[in-house]
Amino acid sequence: MTDLVELVHTLGAPRVLVVGDVMLDRYVWGNAERISQEAPVVLLRADRREERLGGASSVATMLQALGARTSVVGVVGTDADGFRARHILTDLGIDAEGVVADPDRPTSVKERYIGRAQAKHPQQMIRVDYESRDPVSESVERHLADVLVAKVREADIVLVSDYDKGVCTPGLLHLAVSVAKARGVRVVADPTRGGDYSKYRGCSCMTPNRLEAGLATGRDIRTPGDALLAAAQLRDTLGLEAGLVTLDKDGIALAHSDGRSVVFPTRPRQVYDITGAGDMVMATLGLALAAGADYDPAVRLANVAGGLEVEKIGVATVTRDEILADLHHAPFRAAERVPGAAKVVALPHLLAELESRRERGQTVAFTNGCFDVLHAGHVQYLADARRQADCLVVAINSDASVRQLKGPSRPLNPVEARALVLAGLQDVDFVTIFADPTPAAVIEAVRPDVLVKGADYKKSDVVGASFVESYGGRVHLADLRAGFSTTSLIERMRAA
Repeated sequence: MTDLVELVHTLGAPRVLVVGDVMLDRYVWGNAERISQEAPVVLLRADRREERLGGASSVATMLQALGARTSVVGVVGTDADGFRARHILTDLGIDAEGVVADPDRPTSVKERYIGRAQAKHPQQMIRVDYESRDPVSESVERHLADVLVAKVREADIVLVSDYDKGVCTPGLLHLAVSVAKARGVRVVADPTRGGDYSKYRGCSCMTPNRLEAGLATGRDIRTPGDALLAAAQLRDTLGLEAGLVTLDKDGIALAHSDGRSVVFPTRPRQVYDITGAGDMVMATLGLALAAGADYDPAVRLANVAGGLEVEKIGVATVTRDEILADLHHAPFRAAERVPGAAKVVALPHLLAELESRRERGQTVAFTNGCFDVLHAGHVQYLADARRQADCLVVAINSDASVRQLKGPSRPLNPVEARALVLAGLQDVDFVTIFADPTPAAVIEAVRPDVLVKGADYKKSDVVGASFVESYGGRVHLADLRAGFSTTSLIERMRAA
């Protein structure tokens, strides 16, 4: 995974243009308490409403969260939902100048009702769609064409997100491909379901899923080998640089025009919701290609991001830090037979584990540090931290983060070794890795009952102290064992 870590660190901020169907996703959350007396249906007692962007605008949201400079070309209605969609785009820093308002069609809205059983375990109960699938009018298409040409000239890559809501007409896609090719810019398409893919001819690559690729090629795609044949057929028929087929739990199949034919597997995940996984794959793939990556690492990175997406409810974003945390934990998954390795978890898994513990009435203590060279002072400190609660989470700085704090000669031990040593201690329940200079974001996600730091700190200097105390948590300053420090220990070893 080292090359993927390096890729994430060098992604930069490419300019990505997303062309397609702008949508608004609305979520209604509540407890599914009983069966209605009026009909044999579940009664949902709603307690929260949430709005997110869907379709092409979801891809744009994901790209923005991944650090791209994102623009959107699409259509909304002149209704309140259209105004809301444009407002969200703008608030997120996404260029929405290319989003055209059409008074003759409604804004596409998908409304999902999410029910919790016994106040937990949320599941989607039903989805209600408000939309028009008719192609946009000729006048709207001309308007879209004008803004499209201007935006393509500013982009490093063009992503086509086609949900079959009328924006991705053959004429508009032909124009996008022509203008992009003239500038040497790739066009990546996530196609709609159907048998005729001729409108995507000339794109650089496509990312249909198993079902979509099967309908387009007339193949029954049961195995990764079937997917490779379908990807090659799409590549050759449509003149693509590369054909891709996403295979959910089986990974992604790639058939490149240079002869490469390979299936990139994905690791098993705790799947909570597959919604948005395809969008995340395309967003990450497009970002990596725009940053100059070859298809192989770009596809592998997209696999990781898509896997993180299915671990979340609904269409959600994934950040570079989350991807890095997942990549950093890969060696521990490979070393699962090493004692304690199972304690080393990425943040999403950690939060799920802590939720389960809290449901059983347990409290959580949290501490953090580099823990480069573990010594007796650390062992005493961690034992004190563990006594403050029912379980102890230790967050450690990634190697790059340690270098930021300690200089280029540190750490002496890579993060995999540091994490495994900590995980081998009886007092440590979980170890997680963070890439930022401070653990503030991890503390806010974990919301520990007790935040622990060494007595050499003042409470006012402890990162996250005021946050933890704001909801009733407490800060504990643990006594330090005299005569032990990592810096002095390293100096003595070098002197020896």
